[in-house]
Amino acid sequence: MRKSPWVLLIFVLIGGLLGGILGEILHVMAPQGTIQSIFATHFNPGINPPLTIDLVLLKLVFGFNIKVNILSILGMFIGIYLYKHV
Repeated sequence: MRKSPWVLLIFVLIGGLLGGILGEILHVMAPQGTIQSIFATHFNPGINPPLTIDLVLLKLVFGFNIKVNILSILGMFIGIYLYKHV
């Protein structure tokens, strides 16, 4: 049975989303210390500030920002694993 790359993308996105949610929960619930510093820290790759092109009649704004933490990356890998084994 051939698997679609769209299904892989959905698995990776859902895994990253669930990992990110878990990271935010740990950020709020975990006491200050090692667990919070390792699992709850994140970095934001993206375009900041967004690129703006003003053409008088039309204004185009291009940009993105992704909030990534260790648990969201782990969730993405779990999504890939589940995709391959389901």
